[in-house]
Amino acid sequence: MTQSPPQPTAASAGISESEVKYGERLIAEGQLITFPNPRIGRRYDVHITLPEFTCKCPFSGYPDFATIDITYVPDQRVVELKALKLYINSYRDRYISHEEVVNQILDDFIAACDPLSIKIKGNFNPRGNVYMTVEVEHHKPVTSD
Repeated sequence: MTQSPPQPTAASAGISESEVKYGERLIAEGQLITFPNPRIGRRYDVHITLPEFTCKCPFSGYPDFATIDITYVPDQRVVELKALKLYINSYRDRYISHEEVVNQILDDFIAACDPLSIKIKGNFNPRGNVYMTVEVEHHKPVTSD
């Protein structure tokens, strides 16, 4: 019978268990960052799928898992994808309802890049024999000059 070699631990690597890891720090600091739209004046759709979304139920504390789909038409600014990934990961320890998650992501996305239009869908994994999706849309008001 062969024995598996001992697995490295944080302590054996000289890392304190209470030390904040660099990924945790980046997630905690995560905010939506934007850059100039390279094709201002051209309408095009940006589709983003985030299949590993997690948060916690505000009532039970159980984890909730979802796929978040974002489709938006940029105006002046576009959201940077790594920043979006870190922002989405910041929800993993938050106690928040499915309805509030999708609406909060919409509010933050609008504040960051003010798209011409945006649709966000939260497709939550079944739990307790209940399957739920939440969809929300926003369209920038058309202004006449």
